[in-house]
Amino acid sequence: MPLVTSTEMFKKAYDGGYAIGAFNVNNMEIVQGITEACQEEHAPVILQVSKGARAYANHNYLVKLVEAAVICCPDIPIVLHLDHGPDFETCKACIDGGFTSVMIDGSHLPYEENVALTKKVVDYAHDHGVVVEGELGRLAGIEDDVKVSDEDSSYTKPEEVCDFVGRTGVDSLAIAIGTSHGAYKFKPGQDPKLRIDILEEVEKKLPGFPIVLHGASSVIPEFVEEINKYGGKMDNAIGIPESELRKAAEHAVCKINIDSDLRLAMTAAIRKYMAENPSHFDPRQYLAPARAAIEGMVEHKILEVLGCAGKA
Repeated sequence: MPLVTSTEMFKKAYDGGYAIGAFNVNNMEIVQGITEACQEEHAPVILQVSKGARAYANHNYLVKLVEAAVICCPDIPIVLHLDHGPDFETCKACIDGGFTSVMIDGSHLPYEENVALTKKVVDYAHDHGVVVEGELGRLAGIEDDVKVSDEDSSYTKPEEVCDFVGRTGVDSLAIAIGTSHGAYKFKPGQDPKLRIDILEEVEKKLPGFPIVLHGASSVIPEFVEEINKYGGKMDNAIGIPESELRKAAEHAVCKINIDSDLRLAMTAAIRKYMAENPSHFDPRQYLAPARAAIEGMVEHKILEVLGCAGKA
């Protein structure tokens, strides 16, 4: 099947009490590992590209890699999504360049400016058959060019969501309920919980409307341990408990973004391989286990966190 939008995907997820995995892609092995796992588990998937990924790999290379995945995995629906679009121009370039979904991140702007920018993107996107994700509230942490301190972060205000969705026409909404970008989401000793109460309030105000969680990697401890064992230094890397994410998926959350866990899986496999095979220098030798690690991690997320196995 060709690339699709997330409209039907989210409707089924909302009604079924599960979420779709939105995985960030940067190169061929990551695309292959994700989509092969989804094909195996017969799960729908969103492949998302950040501004940093477009700068690193080039827009056209990434689009063609995803198009290749569509050919190789014909039985699953695949969305190509822009993650954290910083401005109208970037969103327009992706809409014109083959993406089926874009996010415009105006969360750093004053409320009225966020509304105006988001509506401008929605109007253009909808004219071209593309869906749009907006954002209210600010997540702490670092992801590519998105850097927000704890002091500048803020939870989503449930009283704003109806006005924002109504005035902008967005198709889904990213909210801030305690997730954060990067691998260092919590400090040792903290109780890593999501504000499910905020999610429930949003759900009441927007019944049937798809909600998105950013910064939702669980920072799987086994990968952190493996990285540190083979020369890395990732002390105190702590993520979102998977039980909290599963709870969110049973509410209105239809899309869960996962990036750091992909990076950790790939890095752990490469570090281990290079340490155990110091004479090897063919990239295929260490990228093959890295791809396999991503595939295994994505299968785990589909089965234990997202609940979307068999939903393609």
